[in-house]
Amino acid sequence: MKKILMTGFGDWAGSSANPSKAVAEVLDGATVGGATIGTVIAPNIFDEMVGVVTDEIDRISPDMVIMMGEFGGRSMITVERLAQNLIDATRYDMSDESDSRPQDKPVVPGGPVAYYATLPIRAMVQAMRRAGVPADISDTAATFGCNLLMYGVLHHIARRRLPIRAGWIHLPALPVTAALEINLGMPSMSVETQVHGVRAAVAAAVENETDIKDPIRSEWQ
Repeated sequence: MKKILMTGFGDWAGSSANPSKAVAEVLDGATVGGATIGTVIAPNIFDEMVGVVTDEIDRISPDMVIMMGEFGGRSMITVERLAQNLIDATRYDMSDESDSRPQDKPVVPGGPVAYYATLPIRAMVQAMRRAGVPADISDTAATFGCNLLMYGVLHHIARRRLPIRAGWIHLPALPVTAALEINLGMPSMSVETQVHGVRAAVAAAVENETDIKDPIRSEWQ
């Protein structure tokens, strides 16, 4: 049976209820599309998150790595196309839990400018839409911890030539976050709907070794 490593983050960077942790906890141990899911919650520290996840990759040798994080302000579940070799936390006026706030720094000095996700992103978005969950392809994973972890994991897989497909899913804020006075007007999505969407995306990723060719109309950049 195929194995999937799924990652999430705890509460940080202004989020008091990170949906990626909530979704990961629901799906931990689940079987989706004939594959078993194991999860790890990455630390909220820039210098540690990649190592924790890559150590788990080396330990369990999964067939696929699906990483997740929150992107407040997005109304849909978005599947990232690429990760860039850049971290700039200052543009968001945020730091990690160690108070690190890098600006215009490479994730991996001398590494490629970017890596493309190796998951079937069109098939995943199509599956979520057919399941009744708003979803889209995104061309920017930003320049904070999510992009850093996505790039770091893809770099690890490429450098070691591991037969592992990997990519990133960004989740909207939970209603409890959007209900805060400071966030009024922020789009949100219930954890039940997010789990339903991620299940559909995972099943599509397992089913499609290569991506579908169907055009996926997009409203997101």
